[in-house]
Amino acid sequence: MIKVLIVEDSAVVRQHLKNILEEDGSIRIVGMAENGEESLKFVQKRKPDVITMDINMPGMNGLDATRKIMETNPVPIVIVSASFDRNDVDKSFRAMESGAVAIVGKPLGEGHPGYDSAAKTLVQTVKLMSEVKVVKRWTKSRLSGSIGSGIPEIMPGQTPNSIKIVTIGASTGGPPVLQTILSGLPQKFPVPILVVQHIAKGFLEGMVAWLGQTTPLPIHIAAYGDRPLPGHAYFAPDNFHMEIRGNRIVMNKDKPEYGIRPSVSHLFRSAANVFRENMIGVLLTGMGKDGAEELKMMKEKGAITIVQDEESSVVYGMPGEALKLDAATYVLPPDRIVQALKSLTIGGRKDNM
Repeated sequence: MIKVLIVEDSAVVRQHLKNILEEDGSIRIVGMAENGEESLKFVQKRKPDVITMDINMPGMNGLDATRKIMETNPVPIVIVSASFDRNDVDKSFRAMESGAVAIVGKPLGEGHPGYDSAAKTLVQTVKLMSEVKVVKRWTKSRLSGSIGSGIPEIMPGQTPNSIKIVTIGASTGGPPVLQTILSGLPQKFPVPILVVQHIAKGFLEGMVAWLGQTTPLPIHIAAYGDRPLPGHAYFAPDNFHMEIRGNRIVMNKDKPEYGIRPSVSHLFRSAANVFRENMIGVLLTGMGKDGAEELKMMKEKGAITIVQDEESSVVYGMPGEALKLDAATYVLPPDRIVQALKSLTIGGRKDNM
């Protein structure tokens, strides 16, 4: 039985979340708190398996409560928010910096469009996060570590290829890792970066703004027809697959892959077909299999492929599946991915695509 603490200032919403979660027979609500202070007291007395945390609450808000819990009694925390206010979204992602493991949208009432999907996502996320047995704060030590067994040291100028693009796929636990990677790259990074991050609808704009505060690279939500520029990062927009055709970014609403749109697989496949050996593919923490087979395709075409190591991943689904397929050239923690990207693009083309 998964024991869940709900932290939410609205009594109506608390009951709503309780009803949704307890419809799954494997979940039991062991407590409900209306603010951060109450959540701290509860966790001190009785450690739940998972906490669902609202952000905008009177008194101690969700960001401060997350920080305190992760400093004292670490528990997997899922941010559950319906507010797309810029300030609240920023707090949500700062909570992930402090140790929250996922962000999901707050399901609206039954009968509302999207209710079933949002409720299913909430239940699935809570169940999956209950399996995260050791949760540490998102500190430098969490995002760094030794290279995996058998993986050689990456040295400057190692690649003979002329790298033209970097593609990255991420899901659960991805935003703090992306922050580590993008903030570690120089402003004059020589190639474009295309990213698919699975995230609850409505949170992408806030995530891009949050990332933009800590990285020297310009961060964009990609638009149809964009010509990707060196040193710029482009994120797939909500509900659109992103692909590369020639020297342009295009979008489509083809059917979801692995139930997801945008799909990492869609981006990786298109990039592999255009750039072949002249690219780097990176697959980060996340549930499921999205991108794993296409990373293998990249490797077979001569591209350099990197997967995040298990120790630093919140969920080792996507990178783990890639490893099963022998799709990885390197297995690295996030800070070493930064080093690899810088090293492997030395000597790459500095002109535009």
